[in-house]
Amino acid sequence: MNLKPIGDRIIVRREASEGKSSGGIILPDAAKKKPQRGKIIAVGPGKLNKDGTRTALQLKVGDHVLFTSWAGDEFNDAKKKDEVLVMHESDVLAVLE
Repeated sequence: MNLKPIGDRIIVRREASEGKSSGGIILPDAAKKKPQRGKIIAVGPGKLNKDGTRTALQLKVGDHVLFTSWAGDEFNDAKKKDEVLVMHESDVLAVLE
């Protein structure tokens, strides 16, 4: 699946979740929280303004970001065998350095 975001949307691949608890207990998939961190793999051209110009995005491909738990919509990437999130730039809380 080749996704190309439009407007102010971005595509994020979640970071892998921890397989163990802080006490060393191995967690099953059902007990793991989905991480709220990820890497941007694609960005749209920017928000289209009423006058026809575009507002450039602050984020770029390769940025590691922190986002809200309810951010975006999940889609399965059949090629990579994982899920990606499509979200608005405004759903991102911070860029991780």
